[in-house]
Amino acid sequence: MSEFARRLVAWQREHGRHDLPWQGGRDPYRIWLSEIMLQQTQVETVIPYYHRFLERFPDVAALAAAPVEDVMALWSGLGYYARARNLHRAAQQVVERHGGRFPHSAAEIGTLPGIGRSTAAAIAAFAYDERAAILDGNVKRVLCRAFGIEGFPGGKAVENQLWALAESLLPERGTGPYIQAQMDLGATVCTRGRPACGRCPLQDDCVARRDGRTAELPAARPRKAVPRRSVRVAVILHGDRVLLERRPPAGIWGGLLALPEIPEQVGDVAAWADAALGVECEEALPLAPLTHAFTHFVLDMQPLRLDASRVAAQAMEPGHGWQPLSALAGAALPAPVRRILDALAAPDLFSG
Repeated sequence: MSEFARRLVAWQREHGRHDLPWQGGRDPYRIWLSEIMLQQTQVETVIPYYHRFLERFPDVAALAAAPVEDVMALWSGLGYYARARNLHRAAQQVVERHGGRFPHSAAEIGTLPGIGRSTAAAIAAFAYDERAAILDGNVKRVLCRAFGIEGFPGGKAVENQLWALAESLLPERGTGPYIQAQMDLGATVCTRGRPACGRCPLQDDCVARRDGRTAELPAARPRKAVPRRSVRVAVILHGDRVLLERRPPAGIWGGLLALPEIPEQVGDVAAWADAALGVECEEALPLAPLTHAFTHFVLDMQPLRLDASRVAAQAMEPGHGWQPLSALAGAALPAPVRRILDALAAPDLFSG
């Protein structure tokens, strides 16, 4: 074992995380679920979702058999919803193509929807002790600082360099504990801001610490203007119910329930609701606007409240999405839509 790996494993044994709910077992389903949930999401946020998910879907067969709407509802609020759709599709493939048994190698695992090279390696290492390197955000940060790797780690050339380095550092045995050590060090010590270098087992040889460059490494993503998009959404109320529409499977909030989007060219919103949705409404009243940031753009939302005075018979048929306001807690709603509907109970309901 290299000195780098030896230090990390020894540190993790004494100072690492050992009580996370997905640790201590070899069940690939539970490991896979945790790895997908942890992509771009903090541990503290994931834990309650992880418990609820396992309670509803205790194994891959239960997940595969569930309606995708149920999966999305449980994922609601966790963000990056493509993860949930891919999780469901992958579970179905495990059942259909692998007889319900999770694949046993990183190469096979990596063919499932939503599982990239690093995630596949982590699952294989933790479940089967396969000797495979990972390269998630925490590991990239540790390697860039420890070895003084220049350039943005998300760029292809730098990423290839990091993959080669990660593979060269792998111990011959005990890959799982070594990978857990890398993850723990990046998450708890070698953090993005204010790293605790005095507690790091690599401090004596870390290039970034030696040169005073922990704030510079790894290099930030090259800055570019973040596009903004503005949208108006209709909060149409009929008694104690609100009208929601299911989003298309692809795109933002795919498969979730959302408020109807008002076309940009519409001037008379009440007339549009009558013609397009079969709902006769009083004048539209603006609610407080809100802004929601996605990975690649920012969405400015202006919700408009419309109280329905009459609803056409066809608009009341099943499938038109009328949901009781009192039953939205378990609905598959995007976070900003939930914020809008929660605000309906606030005293300062209207913005003007």
